[in-house]
Amino acid sequence: MLNTGEGKNVVIGVTGGIAAYKALDVVSRLKKRGFDVNVIMTRSAVKFVSPLSFQTMSQNIVNVDMFDEPKSWEIQHISLAKKADLIAVVPATANIIGKVSNGIADDLLTTTIMASRAPVVFAPAMNTNMYENPILQDNINKLMKFGYEFIKPASGRLACGDSGAGKLQDTNFITQVIESMLYDKKDLKGKKVLVTAGPTMEDIDPVRYITNRSSGKMGYSIAEEARDRGAEVTLVSGPTSLEMPFGVQFVGVRTNEEMLNAVLEKFDKQDIVIKAAAVSDYKPKAYSQKKIKKNEDELSLPMIKDIDILKELGKLKDNQILVGFAAESNDLIKNAAKKLENKNLDYIVANNITGEDTGFASDNNKVTIIFRDGDKVDLNKMTKREVARKLFDILTSRL
Repeated sequence: MLNTGEGKNVVIGVTGGIAAYKALDVVSRLKKRGFDVNVIMTRSAVKFVSPLSFQTMSQNIVNVDMFDEPKSWEIQHISLAKKADLIAVVPATANIIGKVSNGIADDLLTTTIMASRAPVVFAPAMNTNMYENPILQDNINKLMKFGYEFIKPASGRLACGDSGAGKLQDTNFITQVIESMLYDKKDLKGKKVLVTAGPTMEDIDPVRYITNRSSGKMGYSIAEEARDRGAEVTLVSGPTSLEMPFGVQFVGVRTNEEMLNAVLEKFDKQDIVIKAAAVSDYKPKAYSQKKIKKNEDELSLPMIKDIDILKELGKLKDNQILVGFAAESNDLIKNAAKKLENKNLDYIVANNITGEDTGFASDNNKVTIIFRDGDKVDLNKMTKREVARKLFDILTSRL
């Protein structure tokens, strides 16, 4: 991830739930991303975690009582409300959700929320029966209609011993949502972006298949960048070990044909299509219904050419911006430029797969972005997320 928090302030509201201690990790993660963090704790919250812990993590005074002696000549709930770029309530109890939804402002946290024009996101955590209670759900729906955001809780065993929905969502996930909401570029709002990622697999027999070494990291980074810039994102992905990004429409596929069908279903409604997947070029000529036995010293496996998805999209392209990737081991620019021309692309991202620290499975990449008019931009080694950011900087400037 990029260091997205510089110059931005997040107010974390901590309420009285057993998951209050997990908010410490959210504060810590945000600080590491460069955010300035101020913490407001309710009186119930301090029964679970000491304010000193949050003060240490946030490196700011922790605010609890509206009527505490002021640390400066400011009205606390007003100054924090104005200072906040975003308010996140972690964890959010049924009580705080009910109070805010009914306009009750009787402590520092609720008055700050009421007085702020900043976006507010709640991360609920409570007993399953409380979470599923129709009164709470009605309060959540009411707040969502007013523009408040909610991070759905996870399911599992709760502190009370019950199992079901109500666990505080993963703290890394919460941090990512906050970062996404405060991302500094929102130039893809109203745009639809489709991204393909990962490898495809083609079966040989019930046990074996052929695939490639694509990790999917580049495609997932592109999807996350588009999401954070405000786009409506569809991610069509082959099998990977990566965590599915939040806030995107995810379509999992396995074979070349499945990826083609998934892309064609969405293609005509997209503004930008980026094919970062490493699709199998060949597949076994015939699938063996039974496991192939190792009877001989050598095995001959006839292969046939598979569908060229990118070329098919180039034929269908209308007003979409179509971007391809060229993973090459030699003659990088020449081969990539040829691919751009033959497949009717608008841009192609060329990367040398032989790089020791920028090849498959690496978090970094070193690429050249080639334009249809012959221009090109060389990007030295940087994270794949940074490559994605640079790519969209180019695409949005030429939309």
